[in-house]
Amino acid sequence: MEFLVRGARDLEEPGVFLSFEESPAELAENVASIGFDLQALVRRKKLRIDHVRVVRSEIAETGDFDLEGLFIRLGHAIDEIGAKRVVLDTLEALFGGFADVAILRAELRRLFDWLKERGVTTVLTGERGEGTLTRHGFEEYVSDCVILLDHRVVGQLSARRLRIIKYRGSFHGTDEYPFLIRENGISVAPITSITLNHNASTEIVSSGVPSLDGTLGANGFYRGSTILLSGTAGTGKSSIAGHFVAEAGRRGERSLYVALEESQSAITRNLKSIGVRLSPLLSQDLVRFHVTRPTEHSLEMHLALLHETVRDYMPRVIVVDSITSLLAMGDQREVTSMLIRLIDFLKMNDITVVMTALVTGGYLDATTGMHISSLVDTWLSLTNDEHTGARRRTISVVKARGMRHSNQVHELDMSNKGVEVSQPITARIRP
Repeated sequence: MEFLVRGARDLEEPGVFLSFEESPAELAENVASIGFDLQALVRRKKLRIDHVRVVRSEIAETGDFDLEGLFIRLGHAIDEIGAKRVVLDTLEALFGGFADVAILRAELRRLFDWLKERGVTTVLTGERGEGTLTRHGFEEYVSDCVILLDHRVVGQLSARRLRIIKYRGSFHGTDEYPFLIRENGISVAPITSITLNHNASTEIVSSGVPSLDGTLGANGFYRGSTILLSGTAGTGKSSIAGHFVAEAGRRGERSLYVALEESQSAITRNLKSIGVRLSPLLSQDLVRFHVTRPTEHSLEMHLALLHETVRDYMPRVIVVDSITSLLAMGDQREVTSMLIRLIDFLKMNDITVVMTALVTGGYLDATTGMHISSLVDTWLSLTNDEHTGARRRTISVVKARGMRHSNQVHELDMSNKGVEVSQPITARIRP
């Protein structure tokens, strides 16, 4: 139905929907949930819905079978509105009462040839068979393009996926792609890694902490780079991320805060305690939160939702807090794959991303197994160790590609005025 509605509404290509199962009233009611007003398109002569009632118990297979009656009915509907698109839903209802496969295949081929002669693009829906792509097992051979839709449950989480089985005359993708059905229709998110041909920007954006910028050698991060903040609990990862979001807002840039552990209210309250106020930026729509539990969706669905949110909001900065929460989804290899594809997508769109990661030791890969430290451009390691009876936060730049950064460990101070990076801690060597 989206194929017809988008064509009629956005491309001025009228369409015909020939249903063998649902009535026009049922169709209009069902697709209203994804934002489509079929009655309005019908009144404007942009859409024609025809319902053919087929009852298998009333069918008797005698003599020769052909689709001549269907051609006449469909041809009249096409001519009435000048249709460029046609949908037949579904073939099983039309052919269900007949067993002669040779006749069915010949008539289906004749139907396809007739539709091509009329110059219309046609989509046919069909049910999957036992061990075959379709119920009768021959529809895919006479079709130019075959798209397989799948709805599976993995780890108690459901996900819809799409795969192009064949597409004549096209070098198409062969992987599975997650797709969403939401209030604004269907969206498909490519999940394969994008080729490494994105442009590396030389523009510098501030972290929002001037003393931290000074340790990086370029007074900030490169635009479109990936920054990793790793450390144990309470080291200040989210606080630095909050400063970065606030600084983007001062530049008039949009930021998307992906929260996987805390609510929007908790994050804004906590950042306010160190002088970072996001409420004015939220009211100006310079900051938007994407709050979700990792277990709410599958990994691929999380990726698809982020693709959709980024395309809708178009931020220049994204914070993901924290990527370690995704490990609750299970396989570490799948988490790494999902993060690689997310990083590729954001780099291609020149979006600067800050990711926080909770670790139990000093190095991310050794403690989580996600193996993404080599993918990031800048890695800041934070600690919160006991020193002479008190806790002391520290920060060090593990790497910053393209920058002559500090190789010292610095103290990290936090107060109601924000985060401050102090002078390097001098190492004392005992004789």
